[in-house]
Amino acid sequence: MHTSPATRKFPHMSSFQEQYDDAMFAFSTGDYEDAIAKLKAVLAQDPIHFDAQLALGMAYYRKGDFAAAISEGHKAEKLKPHEQLVHTNLSLFYMKAGDKATAEHHGLQARIASWRADAQHAKTGEAIPPSDPELDLAKPKPQSIKLPSKFPDMPWKKKPPGPSTS
Repeated sequence: MHTSPATRKFPHMSSFQEQYDDAMFAFSTGDYEDAIAKLKAVLAQDPIHFDAQLALGMAYYRKGDFAAAISEGHKAEKLKPHEQLVHTNLSLFYMKAGDKATAEHHGLQARIASWRADAQHAKTGEAIPPSDPELDLAKPKPQSIKLPSKFPDMPWKKKPPGPSTS
């Protein structure tokens, strides 16, 4: 069996990544109870695994447990306080829990995080990563416009006669 240098250096890495992948598979198939259990196991091994923490909050949300989703969302916020997705999720969780004011607060925090990221990309000269086309909003097709062949006379655009020099 071939092992990568990273796996030889960190033998738990392969099984740990597999645990996380299994948790995400359970999440993607809608088995939120199993996903929650597996994500908790991942976080027991690595309490600062941001992606697992973020996914745990979303799993509780999908299950309909908004209080637990909010609690787990705030744990993700402690890991990355300026992460746009953290605040987007918290906004969603609070909205579903009926707390519109707090939802709007986190919605604003998400927008500010987005601006920060854009400013950071501009400052460093990095290209802004392209968005996933599946996540883009539906855009209407532009209407084709036929220009007139002759424009009407526009007397207000004509220059007035200059002063006569006699």
